[in-house]
Amino acid sequence: MRRLATPADEQRVYDIYMHPDVERYLGFDPMPREHFGKVFEPLFESAGFYVFEDDGVVQGFYKVQRHLGRAAHVAYLGTLAVAPEVRGSGLARRMMQEALAKLAASGIRRVELTVEADNPRAIAFYERFGFAHEGTQRAAYKRSSDEGFVDELMYGLLLGPGRVPA
Repeated sequence: MRRLATPADEQRVYDIYMHPDVERYLGFDPMPREHFGKVFEPLFESAGFYVFEDDGVVQGFYKVQRHLGRAAHVAYLGTLAVAPEVRGSGLARRMMQEALAKLAASGIRRVELTVEADNPRAIAFYERFGFAHEGTQRAAYKRSSDEGFVDELMYGLLLGPGRVPA
């Protein structure tokens, strides 16, 4: 079940976000729990940060940000992750299906996202939903644990009547 995040979700979001299998792809280096507020608060305050519960436990999350003006038909989807213990369960697929269906129902016709070039699992996941690689931001990402930089890949998906991927 998808719902907007609340402040009470911060601890569980931290547990998923900072897990070694997840953290490397979400934009912040590992940090202690007491410093995570600087990451969680802007997500919560965006009013577009959703958690996905399974059996009453937060098992995933993502952020949606709708563009303004002439690009009001476009939304950016990011900060998408699921708890490592539920990988392979279909939860990420259900979460993405629901997100895309809600976006399409709200009038969104284009969804954009970025993914690190060294994350083949996520790339394959997005491509299964029909996202197309539209460009590369070279050396856009730097983890403190890595010597080199990582490219960020830009993906887009067009939605519309009959075009919501299953």
